[in-house]
Amino acid sequence: MEGLAGAVPGGKEAGLTAADLPRGSAPRPVPTPHFPDRLHAFVWRNWQLVPARRMGEVVGASAGDMVRLGRSMGLAGPPRVTIEQQRRSAITIIRRNWHLLSYAQLLQLLVWTAEQMAYSLREEDFLFVKLGNLKPQCEPLVYRPPDAPARERAREIASVLRAEFPRGVGVPEQPLFDFVRQLSRPPEDAGVQRGGTSAFSPRYCYSYFALYGDPLLDPTLDPFPDGYLARLAASGVDGVWLQAVLTRLAPFPWDARQSERFDARLKNLGLLVERARRHGVGVYLYLNEPRSCPVGFFATRTSLKGVAEGDFAALCTSVPEVREYLASAVESICRAVPGLAGFFTITGSENLSNCWSHGNGKGCPRCGKRAPADVISELNTTFYEGIRRAGNGQKLIAWDWGWQDDWAEKIIAQLPRGVSFMSVSEWGMPIKRGGVATAIGEYSISTVGPGERARRRWEQARDRGLRTIAKVQCGNTWELSAVPYIPAVANVARHAANLRGLGVSGLMLGWTLGGYPSPNLEVVAELGSAPAQGGGAEPQTAMLRVAERRFGKALAPKVVEAWREYSEAFSEFPFNGSVVYNAPMQVGPANPLWGEPTGYGASMVGFPYDDLEAWRAVYRQRCSLASSRKWRRDLSTRTRSWRLRSKAAAAN
Repeated sequence: MEGLAGAVPGGKEAGLTAADLPRGSAPRPVPTPHFPDRLHAFVWRNWQLVPARRMGEVVGASAGDMVRLGRSMGLAGPPRVTIEQQRRSAITIIRRNWHLLSYAQLLQLLVWTAEQMAYSLREEDFLFVKLGNLKPQCEPLVYRPPDAPARERAREIASVLRAEFPRGVGVPEQPLFDFVRQLSRPPEDAGVQRGGTSAFSPRYCYSYFALYGDPLLDPTLDPFPDGYLARLAASGVDGVWLQAVLTRLAPFPWDARQSERFDARLKNLGLLVERARRHGVGVYLYLNEPRSCPVGFFATRTSLKGVAEGDFAALCTSVPEVREYLASAVESICRAVPGLAGFFTITGSENLSNCWSHGNGKGCPRCGKRAPADVISELNTTFYEGIRRAGNGQKLIAWDWGWQDDWAEKIIAQLPRGVSFMSVSEWGMPIKRGGVATAIGEYSISTVGPGERARRRWEQARDRGLRTIAKVQCGNTWELSAVPYIPAVANVARHAANLRGLGVSGLMLGWTLGGYPSPNLEVVAELGSAPAQGGGAEPQTAMLRVAERRFGKALAPKVVEAWREYSEAFSEFPFNGSVVYNAPMQVGPANPLWGEPTGYGASMVGFPYDDLEAWRAVYRQRCSLASSRKWRRDLSTRTRSWRLRSKAAAAN
């Protein structure tokens, strides 16, 4: 992530500007042929997200000028946009204006500093990567009254809107993010928890509406309001997780600026842990540590420097002082928040952390002489040592995400016995869709796990006396992330039953997607529950119980039948890593149709553009069309059938 070092203390001199933000190859932006000009596209894309006054300030116009442009295209409103809506829309605003505005104007639109933008591009789950690792070179956008051709094109757009959307476009029927308010209210059966004895614990998930930012310092960013915690508990969830950066939660011995107000964050973490405990929910922190530092940080600390990547270098964990910092930081968190449930780690991927985290440890004069398995197992042992010192019983879950196959068994063999081991359940499973043989990576509900890779690694962990955790996607996946949950409940139920049969101890219910309190989560909890007479529910029984609670006894059998048929249809999904990351499933019609090639390659769940080769990946044209048509036909047929049967059942 070159160009982002100035956002971190110890990087460039203070006073980061728009000119310091990363640009990559800085190509020309894609054109906007659907609109009269770039100014009209700007108004259209921001109409529901940014107040007209601020849009005008960005382009040197009045609020009235912006409103007239919008209404000339047939837009109603504009709607009132609250501060909270603007904050929750920040990434959408960045995406919609990435090809329209320069960094300077984008910062003005967001009312952000360059430091905020740099932090967001780096820390918001690799946002700059998802934007394509480049910033188009956009000329300043300046307001000019529309000329005659522009006015004529605007009238044409307005005519289309009137014909296609007679109720109007521009003002949402519900306020943006109203679902946050709804999910934050206590459910009708508040206090009901699906707890008790379970084959699976923990069963932990991420918030459905969390913002990255700094939620432990800013109470307005609360990712887990009480009402939402109650809804998760009622859906059978007994744990939640959020990101942690150790320099923000514990003193950083080499640069105190990075730890400013860590004590306030710890206090707020304690309050969250206590609130969650009242709902029977534990809180876990995600560690991807130690975070790399700007190369400038090491100018006077060369003994700490490990592998370098661009403007950053690793804090080398082969250095005893670095390991002591990590153990002490974890210890201090555990002592300050004794009710914290625990931590899970990624030590072989994501951010540059240890020197072998990206597979390039040979570039370190210390780690290059050591086996990757030794470095990574030592790092997890260091985290565990911090927990052990505190003595409050927190758990450590070591996730094998990013561990190379020839590392995994050696790492598992060196983990402390008190550590739990987690692996992606469906990873590597062979599939055949549309006549094409391929394999699952992860993020799949269309495939029922577990796969051989996870089975093998869990067996190795059990032989070591470690508890085993399955990382699954129960609610939704990158197969279709733009819905609260995918109703292929039978697939989820079968997967959970298989994991129970293998003796898997706990479940990570999803990565940063899938935290909606859905029947999927509830079915998983139902399958893990063990009644007093022993044994557990089978998938059909578990689904029926959940359907009865949610839809009543009359409709429950039809709902279960629909879940089974949706699952069967969804199992035809043309899965491939390139398909789920690059094809336009996540954005649908928000991805324009292009009359001329854009010259851009699709970015990871960011911009699909017109990169058809990346969309279909291993599925060639005829195969892709046949497979997707069959999938759509199956889903459509089953949906119509379910509606008819449901009406008949309700009438009876």
